[in-house]
Amino acid sequence: MIETSLDFSGLNDIAKDLELLSRAENNKVLRDSTRAGAEVLKEEVIARAPERTGKLKKNVVVLTQRSRRHGEITSGVHIRGRNMRTGNSDNTMKASDPRNAFYWRFVEMGTVNMPPHPFVRPAFDVRQEQATEVAIRRMNQAIDEALRK
Repeated sequence: MIETSLDFSGLNDIAKDLELLSRAENNKVLRDSTRAGAEVLKEEVIARAPERTGKLKKNVVVLTQRSRRHGEITSGVHIRGRNMRTGNSDNTMKASDPRNAFYWRFVEMGTVNMPPHPFVRPAFDVRQEQATEVAIRRMNQAIDEALRK
């Protein structure tokens, strides 16, 4: 889905504070802050998602992953029903499974017979700045908590 990467290189104070923390504390701070920003986007996606059965809204989740590169953590808004490895629909799940909202891409992008009704991209466009602010605020708060210990 849409993932936001926040670049904190311009924020020298935060970078210096992060250097003072241990690797585990640093990872926790990054995980908490990126997740807080992604939660803002998740709420907006849920608010904009069409509600026929409610299955689509229930399957909007935030996933946090550690990158292969050292010290990089990403959080993103995902909709269940997708094979993470290939990006295609997860064929191991039955369509009737309540955790499988595979059809979200047809709603978002449309099909030959159905016009698109985007809800993910507009949510991202509207809340991107607010998500960044929340992530930075949460990062400062988490750094202060870690340094107080």
